[in-house]
Amino acid sequence: MRQKILSLTLIFAIAFCALAQQKRADESMPGTERLRAHVSYLASDKLDGRRTGSAGANMAAEYVAREFARYGLRRSVGRDLPGMSIVEADSPRRYMQEFPFVAGVELGKNNSMLFTSRSEAAATAPGETPPTHSSARAASLDLRVGEDWMPLGFSSNKNLAATPVAFISYGIKADELKYNDYAGAQVKNNIAVALAGTPDGDNPHGQFARYADVRWKAIAAREQGAAALVVITREENFKDDPLSRLSFDNSAGEAGLPVVVISRQVAQRLLESEGLAPLSELEKAASTARSAASTTTADTTAGKASGENRKNIAASLQNVTLSIKTDIARRNTPAYNVVGILEGSDPVLKKEAIVIGAHYDHLGRGGSGSLATREGDIHHGADDNASGVAGMLELARIFSAERAKTKRTLVFIAFSGEEEGLLGSNYYVNHPIVPLGQTVAMINMDMIGRMKENKLMIGGVGTARQWRDWIQAENIKAETSRTPEGFKAARSIDQFTLSLNEDGYGPSDHSSFYAKQIPVLFFFTGTHDDYHKPTDTAEKVNYDDERRILFFIAGLLRSIDAAAPRRPTYTTAKSESQGRSMGFRVYLGTIPNYGGSSDGLKLDGVREDSPAAKAGMKANDRIVRMAGREVRNVYDYTYALGEMKAGQEYEVEVVRGSETLKLKITPAARRQ
Repeated sequence: MRQKILSLTLIFAIAFCALAQQKRADESMPGTERLRAHVSYLASDKLDGRRTGSAGANMAAEYVAREFARYGLRRSVGRDLPGMSIVEADSPRRYMQEFPFVAGVELGKNNSMLFTSRSEAAATAPGETPPTHSSARAASLDLRVGEDWMPLGFSSNKNLAATPVAFISYGIKADELKYNDYAGAQVKNNIAVALAGTPDGDNPHGQFARYADVRWKAIAAREQGAAALVVITREENFKDDPLSRLSFDNSAGEAGLPVVVISRQVAQRLLESEGLAPLSELEKAASTARSAASTTTADTTAGKASGENRKNIAASLQNVTLSIKTDIARRNTPAYNVVGILEGSDPVLKKEAIVIGAHYDHLGRGGSGSLATREGDIHHGADDNASGVAGMLELARIFSAERAKTKRTLVFIAFSGEEEGLLGSNYYVNHPIVPLGQTVAMINMDMIGRMKENKLMIGGVGTARQWRDWIQAENIKAETSRTPEGFKAARSIDQFTLSLNEDGYGPSDHSSFYAKQIPVLFFFTGTHDDYHKPTDTAEKVNYDDERRILFFIAGLLRSIDAAAPRRPTYTTAKSESQGRSMGFRVYLGTIPNYGGSSDGLKLDGVREDSPAAKAGMKANDRIVRMAGREVRNVYDYTYALGEMKAGQEYEVEVVRGSETLKLKITPAARRQ
């Protein structure tokens, strides 16, 4: 009996050890169900799309911070102080790196717009009855903000009293198309009134498509010396028009002049006071004149319609003045990167760090950046980028369980503000928790949840000399099979069909680190029909393949660490892209900073051997003037870029530190 009990005890002990070993093995592997749980929460309705600065984004940040705490990652913000309570010491906020963010705009208390018709208020002729007090009042119309008019979110604040008005058709000036709505119009120090849209109507592929945005109209108005720009809505019901809804784009900055939108009914009153044709007829005439001019040119057959012979539809409204006071208040709110630190085990190498990052913000309920047909639906952002955050959390859990094996420090970061223009990662590299000189590499995961046909895209492979060899070695796995003779033979096969891209720049957070000369790798499984739409939901994520990708990335991280004390050798990557063309014909090689500004466009970087590099431009330069045009923000920059020609020399003025430099740049033709 005693022997049986001992045998049973031994069996149970062996089984317990086996289960414990299996549990440890499971903990060292990425888990499909854990990934699903992370994505399901982050992409849930509760978080309302995680727009930067919103309550939903803050809930996502707190979720990541709590996971970091569970894994025992070191808090990155502040330090434990004598007398600090347990609640204070364990607060999720201790993982959060705060950075400033403009979450939106709202109307201030001092918005007003007054329409005055001089013809109605004109003095009476001798012998006529003088106007009564009520009829004199009728000469002015106090417009209602939100009902008759609305300042736009990027409008400058200003007070204009009784200012003359000029109608300028669509308000477009396009030198390359030889088209100028301002030709012959008296707009200097006057208020320019323009139609919304373009002569192409709703054609998204028309030659004027990029001029439809009101920001381009505002730039043209400012360059022509207009005191303000007033845009007429396209919708009959003012509140149905997208321009009537106050919104803000962080990359836009201020326009440099007041920009407002008015209802069609108010516009009709303006035209009637001048005795002009009804608004609908003016719109038709503006488009028809353009079409007629286009068909008279010899270039029409080649698809290059010119506006050279176009009859301009512009008029100074002699009997009308507008008084406009704009008061836009920017709503500042804190946003957060979430940073957890796993300290390395080597007493010397722990001073060096590898950053593993993914952005957790998304698009909220649409608006700027959305590809949905309407605004207001929750954009869940399961693949973009709850999948990357879930992957980052799984890697944090795995490496925290084997922390004694990791020599270097691992810094796990969930970035915010990526969708607004890499704001969070840009803030981090300028306010690093671990000095950038001690940061040996950055691994970025953005949209790793929708793998198709076993294809995995990796960017940044040209940013370190070792990357290609390490990636290829990690991608090979041994597979055994039984031969007809009954023997097992091993063969090497690729885990993934890899698409490797040299470039270290790109539309995600690794770009901020590469601009600081840190080797980077960017993991991505490709875009899909649900990209930036409400339909990017948790059930569509391919969790099994994401688990495989994380296993691959974990192996790469171990390779980087095992090579210590050698670091990945930074190299300048070959550019395999000239960025988004946006219809532009020229290429400069600049890497713009998309944070909002009104005092010039800051450069995060300059591509090697590009026109910008040859001109002497450098990272952190601030472009304030280019090709004879003032540059206040990224929209001014792209407007100037659109008017430049390849092979022609232009002057560009930059601020570098306390110096203002005038450089010469010759754009290159953009590769098609």
